[in-house]
Amino acid sequence: MAFHFTWAFAFGILGNLVSFGVSLAPLPTFYQIYKKKTSEGFQSIPYVVSLFSAMLWIYYALLKKDAILLITINTFCVFIRTFYIFTYFYYAPKKERIVTVKLVLLFNVFGFGVVCLSTLFLAKGLRLRVLGYICMGFALSVFAAPLCIVRKVIKTKSVEFMPFYLSLFLTLGAVRWFFYGLLLKDLNIAIPNVLGFLFGILQMILYAIYRKKPKQVVEEPKIAEHILDMVKLSTMVVGSELSTVVPQPTTDDNNGGIVEAQKVKKEGSNTEETKKQNMKGSNQV
Repeated sequence: MAFHFTWAFAFGILGNLVSFGVSLAPLPTFYQIYKKKTSEGFQSIPYVVSLFSAMLWIYYALLKKDAILLITINTFCVFIRTFYIFTYFYYAPKKERIVTVKLVLLFNVFGFGVVCLSTLFLAKGLRLRVLGYICMGFALSVFAAPLCIVRKVIKTKSVEFMPFYLSLFLTLGAVRWFFYGLLLKDLNIAIPNVLGFLFGILQMILYAIYRKKPKQVVEEPKIAEHILDMVKLSTMVVGSELSTVVPQPTTDDNNGGIVEAQKVKKEGSNTEETKKQNMKGSNQV
């Protein structure tokens, strides 16, 4: 038991160090936001969800024995994620600010309040189990949250909006926290980090593929030129249709009427030609 506890404590320390790096990994991203004075291209949902997850893990660790290492790192995560959210909110456009406020109210206020109230009246053992399942679910969402950028990376063939160091530290931290949970025989800690490792590997593979490829920008034509080209095209088409195409009706009755009219017209023209030829012949006689 002492052997397991010693190794678990060691992996917990390593997990704290790596998770500390994970928490600081977005700093270059927010420095870029600060320099550009805009958060355009970035999203707040990874930081809101990870803040919610850190709050849940603190609640879980307070109910669980010998989980001081979970409390230390998640307390730091709460403070640093709050700083990120406030920075994002300050430089975000009005629309993104509204979305961020809604997310914070949904997850960090309403969601956390519901979890606390719903588990408050459960027995301690059942409360810990239910809370562990909830923490495991949101830990998976934290690992998967950066995947919302994967679609943009594949579409633009650019890793501009996918921070590499965040993916790297998430992968390393997942390995250490997996062994920490495994040695403590706590599957709520171990299982999410398996998927966290896989998600991190996927993001690093994409980074290796697209890091040297230039960003593909699809240039849209100017509005005035686009309208001018459309006018020219429509003029050419209409002119050719007026000189070569006879409108065809859609109903059978109308079609028959036009055919009969064409026949009458043709017969009339033939009759006139016959009269002219007869008159010409009589004159010659």
